[in-house]
Amino acid sequence: MPSPRSDLALELHLAKLLSSTETESVKPAIAHALSHVRSGAGGKRKGGRRLTELLGAARLSAAQAEEWEVVRSLHDAIQYTEGHLLRPDYEEKYRLHYLFRGPRDSLGLEAAARTLAATNEFWCLEAEKYLSDHPESHPGEVLAHLRKLGADTRFMQAPVEDPARYHIPRGVAELALWIERVLTNRVEVTDPAESARRIVSSPKALAVLAADEDGRTVLRAAELRRRAMDLRELRRMSEDDTTTEHALQRALNGMHWIFGGRVMTQAHQRRLVAGDEVDIPLLRGDGSLQIVELKRAAGVRLVKEHRGSWVPRREVHDAVGQAINYLVGLDESRERVQAEFGIDTRRASALVLIGHPMSQPGVSEQEINEVLRIHTSHLHRIEVLTYKELIDSAERALAMGEAA
Repeated sequence: MPSPRSDLALELHLAKLLSSTETESVKPAIAHALSHVRSGAGGKRKGGRRLTELLGAARLSAAQAEEWEVVRSLHDAIQYTEGHLLRPDYEEKYRLHYLFRGPRDSLGLEAAARTLAATNEFWCLEAEKYLSDHPESHPGEVLAHLRKLGADTRFMQAPVEDPARYHIPRGVAELALWIERVLTNRVEVTDPAESARRIVSSPKALAVLAADEDGRTVLRAAELRRRAMDLRELRRMSEDDTTTEHALQRALNGMHWIFGGRVMTQAHQRRLVAGDEVDIPLLRGDGSLQIVELKRAAGVRLVKEHRGSWVPRREVHDAVGQAINYLVGLDESRERVQAEFGIDTRRASALVLIGHPMSQPGVSEQEINEVLRIHTSHLHRIEVLTYKELIDSAERALAMGEAA
């Protein structure tokens, strides 16, 4: 996730808020955030996580003072710094381009007007064309036709053989809706709607789908093949001692199914507690949160000999300690996390993924796994696995799915 941004638009917005707020208790919090923005080296404006924290504190102060307009404005400022609110919308909403004076953005207004006029002309022409072909139709039929055409516009195509022109395939929206329902109710995929759009946009995929009774067999097989390919790539990366934690995180992003049947989906919000950003947040079927802490795979030695027995090395203890800190932070902030994100962290657990048995050829894989299992049995809410053990387990589950 990119670092929260800071620029002239944000500085102008905060300066305007500081001069307009009526409550003395709110002004210091806004001034603190504004000072942070202006504290960048060489005249540059400073952003980062600290800026988001300061804006959040100012928003809370305004809420406590019941200055709801200021609360709304500060919320928009946070959304802007995090990239959720686009600059043209932000500048137009708060009149930032003209230093809060003068006319509204005439260029944006003209662009919106031209777009609306062209859109209106398009629908009028489509209605006239339909009435020409169906002169006996009543208004309800015309509206139904336009609604279907509007649904089909989501699948607009740009054929290579017809440059500078675009085609709207007719009737494809109903097919996409049917495929989406098949995917949602019968096949496990990450995003049924997106998968449906890809399928209806591919003539080859449609041909295969049409040859099957209801699409389930083909789509299920395709999903299993995709997962098998992802697992092969993840195994290759985990056995390469040059693979970084960040690369492993990118590979595992979206592969929530690898963590077992109890996991339903991957949460979008990784920063639930100020100062902590978990690697992979997962949501289980019972509504509980499971965080995954990723460490390097190959190249990490996991166990050492101590008084005639194998025990975890410092790398394992450090990773577990980091997971404990995350859980403590979630416990302390559970009410705020529930209110802001709708996630219940009271039963949160953690999984630490670290190391690969190949990095210690002098110790058997069975012994390493046994040491980590014994260590896990004495921990509450935390499990430690090697990448190999996780991938092996996922491949066995995948093989059972293929057999079924």
